Amino acid sequence: MDFILRIQGNVNYPITIDPTVWIFDDRKVDLTTFFDEANELSADKREEKAFLEEWERARNEGARVPERTQTNEVRTKKEALLQGTFGMALKPFLENAEPTVESGSFIIETLDGEITVPLPEAYELILGFSQDGKPLRDSGPVHVYYRDGSNRHEPITHVQGFRIE
Repeated sequence: MDFILRIQGNVNYPITIDPTVWIFDDRKVDLTTFFDEANELSADKREEKAFLEEWERARNEGARVPERTQTNEVRTKKEALLQGTFGMALKPFLENAEPTVESGSFIIETLDGEITVPLPEAYELILGFSQDGKPLRDSGPVHVYYRDGSNRHEPITHVQGFRIE
């Protein structure tokens, strides 16, 4: 199975993406919790909120010495990567491809046929690339999820590429 996907068609820059390297990307999201978050915040808002909470805590309590734990943080993070189910937002890849002005449709090419999504909605898609720490070899290389989670139990599978028309 070819794990390389292409975004092509009415774009200024055709993009080739390799989902097997996304495990190292900080933009990945944990799909086991992503759709369940009732208070859905963007990554920037979550980071800003965490920073403000830490700032307020430090202002009220002062600096604290980091606790020494018995667990190895590197090992814990590695185990999470080896056992996690992750996805990546499609938006940055679409932005880099720069769809042309006359583009209006985003086509997901699969083994079973083509699925057409309006281009503005395509910016909200999530591409699942691992399940339980393993690449999606049999039904992948990616699964396509709608951000609202409406297809979280039945994602679009066997994706072969993307085309913008």
